[in-house]
Amino acid sequence: MSAIRQRMLSLIVVTLLVATLSPSWNQAQAQAGIVVENPQAQAEFGKSIKFTAKITAASPIQQASLLFRGDNEEVTRVETLTPKADGSVEFTYDASLNVFPPFSWVVYWFQATLADGKTYTSEQYRFQYIDNRFPWREVSQNNVTVHWYGGDDAFGVSALNAAATGLLGMKDIVPISLTEPVHIYIYAVEQDLIDTMLLGGREWAGGHAHTDLGVVLVAIPPGAGQVNEMERLIPHELAHVMLYRWLGPNYEKQPVWLIEGIASMMEIYPNPDYARVLEIASANNTLIHFNDLCATFPADTGSAYLAYAQSQSFVTYIRDSFGVSGISRLTSAYSDGFECNLGATKALGSSLDQLDLRWRQTVLGQNSGGIAFFNLLPFFVLLAIVMMVPLWSIIDMFIRSRKNAA
Repeated sequence: MSAIRQRMLSLIVVTLLVATLSPSWNQAQAQAGIVVENPQAQAEFGKSIKFTAKITAASPIQQASLLFRGDNEEVTRVETLTPKADGSVEFTYDASLNVFPPFSWVVYWFQATLADGKTYTSEQYRFQYIDNRFPWREVSQNNVTVHWYGGDDAFGVSALNAAATGLLGMKDIVPISLTEPVHIYIYAVEQDLIDTMLLGGREWAGGHAHTDLGVVLVAIPPGAGQVNEMERLIPHELAHVMLYRWLGPNYEKQPVWLIEGIASMMEIYPNPDYARVLEIASANNTLIHFNDLCATFPADTGSAYLAYAQSQSFVTYIRDSFGVSGISRLTSAYSDGFECNLGATKALGSSLDQLDLRWRQTVLGQNSGGIAFFNLLPFFVLLAIVMMVPLWSIIDMFIRSRKNAA
């Protein structure tokens, strides 16, 4: 009896040892028929991405394919591969014609059809499409990393300080989330950032935030004004990232004037030209109605600049008039799907048109004599309704008396 038990125990031990000491065998089984060795994706930003690997299987490979897509894309690209005798495969993707956003993540995997007619799929691999045209340096703190290639060590530290100060300043309005990392890339020349955006299929703006990736791109040349630019651009773009992490899918439901207004309000060193732009537009009666800034900002530079100036001033006015909770009520109303004008009514008790008018009067001093009239307008309307019945009676009596006299 003891011999039988000893034999069974030995069999169990051997089975466990085989399962433990044979990870490559288990991996091959997990990939269901194929083994992919040394998969790599070597990118030359804006030009090409070279995919390589070695695919082997127990039976001959009849057909092999590379499949890849952007991490947030729904469409998968499929390319046919021709394995060499040792199973190595290679494909070079033209990234100049079929672009990926800069610093986005790309997912890729392999498929192979074997002699038995069955198609087997490998696990997925990921790489980040980094703008590797520059010798990036970096400095990090609390899951925030600053990357730069122009300027000395003090430049990077100043940028990191601007990020920390900006995050500290926005915490009362925008919930701060650093559970996922944030990467800030600072280009030393504006044209370098313009080229990056164009090579990545994006339109140029003064800065850019890949909100879903937690990546911020700005252009700040080293020099005397670098700290002011850092304190303006970095908190602005960081606010977009924090707003996205707070609102999630509802971020896209917010009016552009609200999102950009909050981000502009978070700037430590606000744009000094905004006040002058607003003054001129107010005097010339060329201010843009906020209902026209709900879906997008104007395409031309001058009008877009005015839109940013208005949004910063308008959201600041809302905060000063309704408190931080007023801004939260706005984002909640728009998250619930309310239309741009009605969302303001739901959150603040006044339509966007009414708030627009009050902002022009209160902040810009437009038609200051009309403020009292605007505030008393509901009473005038009510008075007109109350007076309508007796007034109509008087008119009716007058008409009848004229007829009787005739």
